[in-house]
Amino acid sequence: MIMKTSVDALNIHIYSDRRTMGADAGADVAAKIKELLLVKPTIRMIFAAAPSQKELLSYLTEDQEIEWSRITAFHMEEYLGLPQDAAYMFRHFLHKHLVSQVNPQIVNWIDNANASDIECLRYTQLLQEAPIDIVCLGIGENGHLAFNDPRVADFKDPELVKQVQLDDASRQQQVNDGCFPSFDDVPTHAITLTIPALLAGEFLFCMAPSKSKHQAVKRTLNEPVSPNCPSTILRHHPNCTLYVDRDAYGHV
Repeated sequence: MIMKTSVDALNIHIYSDRRTMGADAGADVAAKIKELLLVKPTIRMIFAAAPSQKELLSYLTEDQEIEWSRITAFHMEEYLGLPQDAAYMFRHFLHKHLVSQVNPQIVNWIDNANASDIECLRYTQLLQEAPIDIVCLGIGENGHLAFNDPRVADFKDPELVKQVQLDDASRQQQVNDGCFPSFDDVPTHAITLTIPALLAGEFLFCMAPSKSKHQAVKRTLNEPVSPNCPSTILRHHPNCTLYVDRDAYGHV
C-alpha cells in the first residue's frame, strides 16, 4: 500500500498496482465476513459483476476459511433484452468468477425473463427480507454505481430496484472493458439496484482500478456530493472503503 487517506467519511486505500490492491481488498472483505459470522448465523452480500472486481473475487474464492454455506448473495444489475444464455449477462460473469467456485447458501439472481415491473418487485422483496451486511461494488467511468447513471441516479430514490435506460457512456464502458464487441451490441436497458439499496449495506468495499477510472475517482473525491457524479455519495456512508491503484488515483 502506498498510503491511506480519507475524504469526508470515505476511507481511501491507494496501491502501487492493481494486483496488490485486489488482494488487500479481498483480505479486508474476507476478514469482515468472518467477523460478522462470529456473531450472526448468516450474512447477506451484494456483488458487482465487472472486470474491476476480478482480483477481489479471486481472493475470496481462494480463502478456504470463508463459510459460504452461511452466506446469501445478490448481484446489483442485469441487462434487459438478452437471452438467458447470453454470455454477456452479469449473472454469468458472477457465476463464473465466484458462485460456481464457492457455492453460497442462497444466490438470488435478477431474472430478466420476467416482466420488468414484476421482477423489480420480486427482487425488492428479497432484499427487504433482512438487512444487507456487505456490498462489494465498483465505480463506473461516468461515476455510476450499479447502473445508476447521472441521468437516473437519485440519492433519495423511493425504489430499491428499478428499470433504467443506460447512458451512452455506460454502454461504451462495456465495450472498453471487453464485455461486448461493439457499442451496438450493448443493451439499452437494465434492471438495477438503486443508490439507497446499495447504501443500505452496513459495510461497503469499493474497487476502482486502472487509468480508465482516473477521472471518475478524481470526481468522486473532489466534486460536490451530487447525482451529477453518483459515486460522490460514497463519501457520506459511515463504513465505506475505496480501493484504488496508482493509475486510478493519479495525483488527485
